[in-house]
Formats: sequence, structure tokens, C-alpha cells
Amino acid sequence: MRPAVVALLAAFLLSGCLASKGDVALLQSELHGIRDANQQADATQRARVDLLVSMIQRSLDSVRVVSQRLAKLQGDVQNDHYEMGRQILTIQELTGQSQRRIQELRASLEERNQQPAPVPAVPGDTTRPAPGGPGPAQLFQSSLDQLRRGSTTVARSGFEELVRNYPTSDDAPEAMIYIAATYAAERNQAAADSVYGLVVQKYPSSPKAATALYKRASSLRTAGQPAAARGLLDRIVKEYPRSDEAALAREQLRNPR
Repeated sequence: MRPAVVALLAAFLLSGCLASKGDVALLQSELHGIRDANQQADATQRARVDLLVSMIQRSLDSVRVVSQRLAKLQGDVQNDHYEMGRQILTIQELTGQSQRRIQELRASLEERNQQPAPVPAVPGDTTRPAPGGPGPAQLFQSSLDQLRRGSTTVARSGFEELVRNYPTSDDAPEAMIYIAATYAAERNQAAADSVYGLVVQKYPSSPKAATALYKRASSLRTAGQPAAARGLLDRIVKEYPRSDEAALAREQLRNPR
């Protein structure tokens, strides 16, 4: 409070009702001036705060735009790597790489593709992409590894998950062949033969259909049913004449044991 106002207030309080009208008017004028000055200061302070908030908001918007562009760039790079991996896989297949090596490459490619690109932190943004589940090649490879370790139940569960979640995958028919193999390893030949029949039923155009028929024929021959086994061998020769199983079937039909 201004010294002149303090003095007037003190004089007014000491003199009581003896203060003149001029003194009262002067005091009121000073009080109005102080109020106006305070209001102007408050308005200036609010304007500065609003300006600062606006500048911060623009900065945050700029950070978000840059972060989104960077995330898009990282996604594009990841897609390029995935496409490159697919091309390498195709080349590997065309040049006759082993089936096991190709399967391992597929699983590795799926795993890399499912890893989300790191997204830069943005103030106020708490969302993050959730990683996806394993792809068919990953399920196939992990289940095959379990089967090689002798864990038939765990392996069968993985192969069944593959067939259930990815029924149109190229790996699905072979996964069913291995499901049957897990049953055969557990001496449950009836269940194995049932799965072999499902392979032919669900995937008649797959090369694994000939494999399933041949394994079923071998099972019948072992069980002492040579006539039924020959019927399946004939079917392999007629329906899958260019398959490896057809060559084996022709040899057995020429030289029955």
C-alpha cells in the first residue's frame, strides 16, 4: 500500500470524525487507484500464463508430430526388413535348401515381424502396441523341438494349436502328420490312423495327403491287412502319381511282401 494512503488512513483513524471530506475523497481515490492497478497487474499476469500454456501446448503438439513420423519411419524400415526376409526365404526354397532350415527361417521371420517397433515416449500418451501371438512357423518349430526331445504331449498340443488357429497355413497339413506321429509314439495307432485320414480329408491337394495315405497303408500292413494296404497304395499311385510316396507305392505293389 502506498505511503500516502497509509498516512491518510492513520490520520483518519486518529482524528475520527474530524477528517475533512477532501481527505475522504482523496483516500477513496487512492483506494480506487490501487484496485485498478491490482486488476491490471492480475490481467497482465493471466495473459502471461495463457501465453506460456499456449507455447507449451504447441511444443507438445510438435513432439507428437515428430514422434508419429519417427514411428512411421521405423514401421516402414521393419516392413522392408520383413519383405527382404521373405525374398531370401523364397530364394532358399528355390535353391533347394533343407526343409528344416526353411522352417527355421520362417519361424525367425515371423518372430521378427511380430516384434513391435519402439515408439518414442510422448507426454500424455500411455498407449503401447501389444505384441501378437506366435505364428504358424513359430508354433511348428517349437512343437517339433518338443517332439525331438520326447515330449509328445506338449508337442501335440502345439501342433493342434497351429491347426486350430491357422488351418489354411502351409504348415497345417504337416502339423497334422506330426500329431499322428505323437499318437503312434504313444502306441495309440488307432488315433494316429484317424488323424492320417483327416489329413487326406481336409487337405486332399497337399503333398502331405500322399504321406498320410502311405503311413496309413504301412500301419494296415503291419496290422496284417495287406489287401486294405494295397488299396491305399493304389490310391496313392492314381491320385498322387508324382509324389515320392507314389514311387514307394509302385515298388511295394510290384514286390509285395
